[in-house]
Amino acid sequence: MRSDSPAPADGPLLTRLAQWACDLRPTDVPERVRALATSQILAQIAAIRAGLRHSKSAALLQAYGPVRQRDPRRCAVVLGALGSWLNLDDTAYAGHLAPSTVAVPMAWALAGRTDGQSLVNAVVVANECAARITAAATLGPLRGQSALHTHLAGAVAGRLASEGASARRWANAMSLAFAAPPWPAMHAFLGGDAKLVHVVTPVRAAMDACDAAAAGLTGPADVLEHPRGFLARFATVPLPDLVTEELGRRWHTDTLSFKLRPGGPGIDAAVDCAVELHREVRGTPVAGVEIAASVYTLFAGRLAESYEAGPDTPLSALLLGTGYPVATALLTGDLRVEDFDSREMRDPARWALARTVRLVHDPQMSRQLFASVAPFGAALRRAGERARPWLSQFVGAELAELALVAAGEAGSDETFRDATKATPARVTVRLVDGRSVTRERSVPLGAAGPDTRRRHGELVRGKFLAQGGTMAVADSFGAGLTDMTAGELSALLYAALTEER
Repeated sequence: MRSDSPAPADGPLLTRLAQWACDLRPTDVPERVRALATSQILAQIAAIRAGLRHSKSAALLQAYGPVRQRDPRRCAVVLGALGSWLNLDDTAYAGHLAPSTVAVPMAWALAGRTDGQSLVNAVVVANECAARITAAATLGPLRGQSALHTHLAGAVAGRLASEGASARRWANAMSLAFAAPPWPAMHAFLGGDAKLVHVVTPVRAAMDACDAAAAGLTGPADVLEHPRGFLARFATVPLPDLVTEELGRRWHTDTLSFKLRPGGPGIDAAVDCAVELHREVRGTPVAGVEIAASVYTLFAGRLAESYEAGPDTPLSALLLGTGYPVATALLTGDLRVEDFDSREMRDPARWALARTVRLVHDPQMSRQLFASVAPFGAALRRAGERARPWLSQFVGAELAELALVAAGEAGSDETFRDATKATPARVTVRLVDGRSVTRERSVPLGAAGPDTRRRHGELVRGKFLAQGGTMAVADSFGAGLTDMTAGELSALLYAALTEER
């Protein structure tokens, strides 16, 4: 099927999605989309390397085994978990995709079962399937990393694209996977170590569903849209048309945002600002810090606040909060994996400064957020007035009106080629001597937008090198990944995951 050919116009959603995914060939994918997927692979390898550098990785490897295993199903679980817990996994509209959409095809490639061209194609296919199903349920109670169903779709699609499975097996595996999608308990997610293994459950379930489908077990192809199906349970405002609409013409991979530093996506712009301000404020006593941001950042920050316990704050909550990451960036000029490990987390200067950080809402920044394609602006535009009850519950009645107006005024980006993800912040540092300095950013560094589209290869290369990757490996990704044989690719991926500068 060519990229400009329409998907089947009737039948259950999974049947149509599976047929399109099964038929897609590398030549059907636009070059810009293949380039983004290639960057996504290197970026997720950097995230996995970051996970390996953290002290908690030892427990994970003890529980699930090493990075490279004979069975790619087990390898996929390890890669997915390592690349997700520090919030360095790359996102899109909609969902945190890469812990399944990259990790699973990469596990098959590490095992020597796919070549370079097939790996990139499998990542694109997995992105499109996972993002579309997640978008259809994005106006619901689960968002971001808590939307574990993203990885059911991403892992099934990533594996079956790597195996060249039939459309029938695709549909059955997806249906079996979505028979019992996980629903996390946020207290456990934020209050302990459960977030470190949150990808394990959906990826394992997806692997089991693929095995079951291969053995001949079946599931109803309308499991997504049926009145007693997935969307009815997981979406407050179901948007089933998004699963198959404009297949081969609208690419969700175009909406990729690349995470360059650890921490929740709501804090990225504030940390970017703090890194810039470091040069002006270092060595000068600080009286206080104010962060103006959208309701998205405030929502996540206040959720994390209830778990804050200084240096004893659970890692999951610390990553989602704002005070400690911004204070660290102001004091050090960066935000690294090491800053979320035990020694650095006990620096009293960071916590003293973090206690002065105050979050305030800026309605104009919320307007920018809701006008963006990601994380949920495109869904709001599609839902229109139907989204009001969901918005009112999420942000209140007044901001619900602002959101609907902003989303409507932004118009529709039918192709996603110009997609943006605005999660704005303005950081003002008040100094003891009475001066104040300010920085503001709308689209964080690496987030979907014109800058990222222009230089995503450069940005993810820097991300990889920052996690200890070698220049030689980075150069190999930039020159001919899609021309590699299965053996060459396996060797390159293993080097990318293990070699140090």
